[in-house]
Amino acid sequence: MAEEIKKQEIKIEIDEQTANGSYSNLALITHSQTEFIIDFIFVQPQNGKAKVKNRIITSPLHAKKILQALQDNIAKYEMRFGQIKNSETSMQEQSKFYN
Repeated sequence: MAEEIKKQEIKIEIDEQTANGSYSNLALITHSQTEFIIDFIFVQPQNGKAKVKNRIITSPLHAKKILQALQDNIAKYEMRFGQIKNSETSMQEQSKFYN
């Protein structure tokens, strides 16, 4: 007789500051054999500086699960709202519109 795998319910809490989120328009991703590091950055087009707003460090398995979840959510988004177009305009070219 096979053992049933019990799903454990996880109660997730979020404080108000975290719930408000932070905006990012750039992500840098690096990795080692054991972890992926994702830095979420906000770049102001009129400013030559950028600041890391959040850093996520996760395992390769969880990085792959995040990728799959993003792919699934993007597919659902595009079915509802239309295709997300990739911009081939570089940030430097975009910045000229803000000057």
